[in-house]
Amino acid sequence: MMAPRTPDLRAQREAMQKLAFLVGKWIGKAHLLRSAAESVELIQTEEAQYKLDGLILTIEGTGKTISGGQTLLHAFGTISYDDASGIYSLRAFNDGRFLETEVKLLDQGKGMTWGFALGDIKTKSVLSINERGEWIEVAEIFIGSQPPKQLLQLTVRPQK
Repeated sequence: MMAPRTPDLRAQREAMQKLAFLVGKWIGKAHLLRSAAESVELIQTEEAQYKLDGLILTIEGTGKTISGGQTLLHAFGTISYDDASGIYSLRAFNDGRFLETEVKLLDQGKGMTWGFALGDIKTKSVLSINERGEWIEVAEIFIGSQPPKQLLQLTVRPQK
């Protein structure tokens, strides 16, 4: 019987450093689709930090209503890198559920994309840092053969 392969921690940490552009506290606004007819504007915060000596990145996002400060969006995710497969994985939690998916880094650098599928519902998210240093994230939802709808759009800046 062969012993299990030993992970290459140095390779994992080096790969995870490609996500360093996310680290920090961010604040701004988000637009969230609540139903087919209603969207709401939120004050959005994002906090990203390395854990386990750089082997994982945690991201916590909170969106609160502008008028009453009610939390309408609260998500937490962990990103890790598997040096054997060369794949980044995201495990995201919100509303009492979790999903796992692959994250792909954008070719031009500071950005990534991922998506989820549940039955005939699919999502696609793209996150990038623009030329002004803002974290821009757009999530689309696809339901069956309907045209995609914008589920979420957020723009946050480093918190001073």
